[in-house]
Amino acid sequence: MYGGRCLDLVGLRRQYIYFVGLAVDVLGFLCAAAALHRLPLFLVQSMLAFSVGVTATIAAFMGTRLAAAGWVALAAGSAGLILLGISAEPSPARALPPGWRWILLGIAVPVAMIAWYARRHSRSWAAPVLAFGAGLGFCVVGVSARTLAVPDSPLRLVLEPSVWAIVLNGLTAAVVFAMALQKGSATAVNAIMFTTQTAVSSLVGVAYLDDRVRLGFGTAAVTGFVLAIAGAVGAAHYASRARPQRLPSPPPRPRVPV
Repeated sequence: MYGGRCLDLVGLRRQYIYFVGLAVDVLGFLCAAAALHRLPLFLVQSMLAFSVGVTATIAAFMGTRLAAAGWVALAAGSAGLILLGISAEPSPARALPPGWRWILLGIAVPVAMIAWYARRHSRSWAAPVLAFGAGLGFCVVGVSARTLAVPDSPLRLVLEPSVWAIVLNGLTAAVVFAMALQKGSATAVNAIMFTTQTAVSSLVGVAYLDDRVRLGFGTAAVTGFVLAIAGAVGAAHYASRARPQRLPSPPPRPRVPV
């Protein structure tokens, strides 16, 4: 966190809920990677972007008051995901040449350079640039997972460039995203990151990886894509402005005469 100390990281060893959340994140990534072997990027990436809507819904049921417009954004995003799910055609991705796998691995370097440069400047453009870098890194993670061919040998899996592209770009993007949140508003950062991550990877999937839309469902796919992204951005905006509901204060205890 901003302004934190190294001792704060040591204190996390007692925060069991933190490690539970981290384990859930890892499990979610493994499920997304498995889904990308059969489903197109524009569907899976949109669902990942809309995970903020799931968080906002859980927070609302736990007592956080969400504005009516926030519920409208959640409904719009959910409708968009339904349209995308109907219009997407399951199929394996086209294999990438070995050279492109190394290029995907190397994209972690310019993303890290963006973070290094923006960290030294506190100007108004620093947060949007960092958010774009984070979205680009997460985009590479999705493309690498979509095109990953799991070999038979575990040793060959360790030596696969796509695996390291997922690890390095994922870690770099997570750090850059945290830096962006320190320098800008959560709404603007999430909007830029979600749009970059989903739009760029979806374009790559349709143009180069043979991601397909069912015949006659092109309009539904475009409409669902727009609704899903708009719903994710809107849910992030209103969730960041939500306030926990105040519990009623207990009645004053009667004084016992002495």
